[in-house]
Amino acid sequence: MKRLFIIVIVGLLLGGTALFADESVLIDFTKLGSDQTVGTNKTPTENGLTLIDYSPVAGASFSDEEKAAMKSSLALGNWQVTLASSARSITNQSVTMTKEASTNSNAKQFNGEDIANKKVLGVRIHFPVEPYNSWAMIKPPFDIPAYADKDALQGSRLVTVDADKGKGEKFNGYGVVKNVGVLKSLSLTVYGANFPNGIGVIVSDQDGNDQTIFMDYLQFDGWRTLTWNNPNYVTDVRNRELRKFPLYPKGEPYVKLVGIVIYRDAAQEGGDFVTYLKDIKVTYDKAIIETQRDINDEAIWGILQQRQEARRMADLKRLGNIQVLRFLEQQKMDATKPAQ
Repeated sequence: MKRLFIIVIVGLLLGGTALFADESVLIDFTKLGSDQTVGTNKTPTENGLTLIDYSPVAGASFSDEEKAAMKSSLALGNWQVTLASSARSITNQSVTMTKEASTNSNAKQFNGEDIANKKVLGVRIHFPVEPYNSWAMIKPPFDIPAYADKDALQGSRLVTVDADKGKGEKFNGYGVVKNVGVLKSLSLTVYGANFPNGIGVIVSDQDGNDQTIFMDYLQFDGWRTLTWNNPNYVTDVRNRELRKFPLYPKGEPYVKLVGIVIYRDAAQEGGDFVTYLKDIKVTYDKAIIETQRDINDEAIWGILQQRQEARRMADLKRLGNIQVLRFLEQQKMDATKPAQ
């Protein structure tokens, strides 16, 4: 029986220096195109692999047809941009948005990858023209659940895939990377258009601790991979702190995407800002390795599954309340008004 064994050091020891670290995709925006219809929509508006159903927290006053439409996903058009409070005027916020964007068919390869006809996250931000510091946060449409089972849309219901039940891996690679000990580096592939604005990435861990990582400035033209290297990362195993932890019921450490922040300095020109995001990757030490155990602790006690289920339901309730309010607001809006 395979069990989880928590360690601090992994890798090979060569001359006193440890060579380790895995690289994983935290999120790949090219996989978040709209490919799923929901409710009475005739055209795809959601991403099928990242759908969540928030109708269970909507209450009993909604019809079955309305509840069938109460689904959201990480589709590129669903991402939201929030301006700093001092910049959040009606004019600025109304033209600040995200859109699903496509690269040209003749787009050149980048880092050996063919990026022609790829879907990417397009962002437009309208900063104040007055000379003061500001920022804007690009966030997913909901707090990405660290633990959620893979499911599929059958009719109007999301049904859990039996083979993946209890694993909580639905959003692995879609904003979540599991088994993360210490971050070694984080990289962001972004399209610049010679804007002087800065860009950063906000991530959180299993304890809910947020970390804002400043990447670089966007004063370049075309695609570029910006990389942050952890200045506190210790490469020599002899200088690392060695500790032992209880094996069970420790949870699995992870890193999760919270958002992407764009900075505008007071000395910079305000007004419209446009960029495109392709992916975010992390390089890290593993915190957990698998080893053979004589007793299946989880099968007997079920502690990890209970914790994950409680966390999942709390996230769903919080998400559902917000999404239901947005659904109601959408119904109130003038349906004849064209989308921006």
